[in-house]
Amino acid sequence: MAIKFQYNRTSLQQQEKQLKMRVRTLPTIKSKESALRLEVKKTKTEAANLERKLEEGISSYHHMVGLWNEFDTSLITVRNVRLSSKKIAGVLVPVLDGIDFEVKSFSLFNSPSWFSEGLDLLKVLATTGIEAEFLGLKLDFLEYARKKTTQKVNLFEKVQIPGYKDAIRKIKRYLEDEESLSKSSQKIMRANIEERERKEKEAAL
Repeated sequence: MAIKFQYNRTSLQQQEKQLKMRVRTLPTIKSKESALRLEVKKTKTEAANLERKLEEGISSYHHMVGLWNEFDTSLITVRNVRLSSKKIAGVLVPVLDGIDFEVKSFSLFNSPSWFSEGLDLLKVLATTGIEAEFLGLKLDFLEYARKKTTQKVNLFEKVQIPGYKDAIRKIKRYLEDEESLSKSSQKIMRANIEERERKEKEAAL
């Protein structure tokens, strides 16, 4: 990204203002990037733990696989998933507040004895699975924000700040050269005027 500027004092002031703003903002953006990086790491760990918990939950009931053919899956449904949102390091992310299940009544006498345990198991597995999905969604939001913030840090550090510094240096050098040239021209002009006046005095004598 090339910094556009003109060789005059107005442009110099504009470049200095832009540089000052970026130098002042950079530490804040870096802090945000650091906070997002930590949150991404934390969320990845939480997601991995939930995935493991889900796998362990399924594995622990592996011996019941044959029984699930008898289970009436219409007995339990997810009625509502309660959501909210909160800001983490300035990024709005979804939050899972709770899950509401609807359980139909069934006859304890006419149903297998393990149905109650099966319902509790399904609640746990469904809750863990939905929590894992939401952590994945939260991770996507945080990863995107972290990448954008890292890009902004790099843009400021590697492109814009050096670019504005270079533009300021070039404008100052140009103005200094112009000032020196102007002073030299004034000296030459003054010398020429003094020489002409001297010659006119000599001619008058």
